Amino acid sequence: MPGLSIDHVLTHGTFALDGGEWEVDNNIWIVGDESEVFVIDAAHDAQPIIEAVGNRHVKGILCTHAHNDHITVAPELSRAFDAPIWVHPGDDMLWTDTHPELSHEDLADGQEFSIAGASLRVLNTPGHSPGSCCFYLPEANELFSGDTLFQGGPGATGGRSYTSFPTIIDSIRGSLLTLPAETIVHTGHGDHTSIGAEAPHLEEWIRRGY
Repeated sequence: MPGLSIDHVLTHGTFALDGGEWEVDNNIWIVGDESEVFVIDAAHDAQPIIEAVGNRHVKGILCTHAHNDHITVAPELSRAFDAPIWVHPGDDMLWTDTHPELSHEDLADGQEFSIAGASLRVLNTPGHSPGSCCFYLPEANELFSGDTLFQGGPGATGGRSYTSFPTIIDSIRGSLLTLPAETIVHTGHGDHTSIGAEAPHLEEWIRRGY
């Protein structure tokens, strides 16, 4: 839609959970216009995010979930931009593991944030974590899926703490695959996809169990 821009920043670092560590690349999305934006996720390295924002006003830092690799530099960005951090309270235990001394604003399912003449809608999609959220821009047919939906299937569950495969399937089926097929899905890691490309494979994911 006119005036709306989506900028992409890629950062690299470590995801740590349950005593394991993995090197990962993370996608950060900057959504807005020439004057103000929201930053979606705060991974690994603040400087490239700050540079991509430039002189635009940051209305908030929206975290798709609170695994450490998605919130690493949230406090640094909050200070740099004088902007609030938003996390779903279902992930408070994960947030506290990484930032025990810092509070955040609470996301809620159905909440809407206004930006560039559009509404960025919160969809709570538990499964990868209890507080996992996607952010949907219906006016532009764009979805920011965090680690809930990727090209090729759901985000990881597989016995990790606070995860549930049946729950993530219910979230994807009920909240995401009901969106228009042309909706572009901007993921937390890897390449983008679309609702139309992923929807036919739901039963295949259920059969394989991941």
